[in-house]
Amino acid sequence: MASLYETDFYAWTQQQTQLLEHNLWEKLDLPHLVEELQDLGRRERQELRNRLSVLLGHLLKWQYQPEQQGNSWRATIREQRTQVQLVLSDNPSLKPYLAEALAIAYQLGQDLAVQDTGFDYRIFPVDCPYTLAQILDPAFFPNP
Repeated sequence: MASLYETDFYAWTQQQTQLLEHNLWEKLDLPHLVEELQDLGRRERQELRNRLSVLLGHLLKWQYQPEQQGNSWRATIREQRTQVQLVLSDNPSLKPYLAEALAIAYQLGQDLAVQDTGFDYRIFPVDCPYTLAQILDPAFFPNP
């Protein structure tokens, strides 16, 4: 017999909320609650990686395709920097994860740059050419 968690996730969340609000601890679906809380943490890490990867992809395009530089790329770079800062301010415990996130995000950013420019991967540095300070600096735009 399928549980409410499996058949109607939204109804399950509402039920769990009601049980928590009424201190009905013994009726909580603890295994699924634990799973969902862990998933929330993973999503925050993923959000940080995603924002960094779009930012890095656009910084690479800015540097390696200067003839295409424009307000759209500038706006994307600015937006992603702001979004990264928001994720970090909402989740300060993610700061120690930044180095790992940056390494993953750079690979994803390379993929974005390759897809958008048509350049070969060999054009771009193997390792991220920007420091974290540069990546997050609103005034930093890499030179061609």
